[in-house]
Amino acid sequence: MTEVLAFSDPRVLRAIQLVWHEATLLDAKDYRTWEALYTDDAYYVIPIDPDTDDFASALNMVYDDKRMRHLRVERMTQGYAPSAVAAARTVRIISRFTVGEVTDTSVTLRSAQILNAFKRNKFSTIGAELTHEIALHEDGDLIALKVARLIDSEDAVSASGYLL
Repeated sequence: MTEVLAFSDPRVLRAIQLVWHEATLLDAKDYRTWEALYTDDAYYVIPIDPDTDDFASALNMVYDDKRMRHLRVERMTQGYAPSAVAAARTVRIISRFTVGEVTDTSVTLRSAQILNAFKRNKFSTIGAELTHEIALHEDGDLIALKVARLIDSEDAVSASGYLL
């Protein structure tokens, strides 16, 4: 399937809409709704090695299954946690989509994300290459895998106070 034809595929459009919806929820800090966007067996990964696909055997900044995503959301929504106190305000732009595999039950997308954050009177910008595997369901599409490959993943990363 050529890239042009892929973008006219309703399955691909549904997947892109879900990725944009996820970004909206994260910018709104609606972490509980964000958590529900994932399948029960999904992973949310931020690898350190920009080239790895073996996340289970690699060192990662984040390697969250359902339980760890839930704990992360709890930490982000409780007022006394450092990540929740004065949480950063964010605006993210996700674009430059490329389409990987498309089946009747899934779509794999790659995209670029620029995240602008404001916290404690400072602005920061983070760039990342995203991969989303979207599980297509008649009763609602879900994220089966999200990988955020930070362009500076091998440098020191400060506690950000937001989800990528």
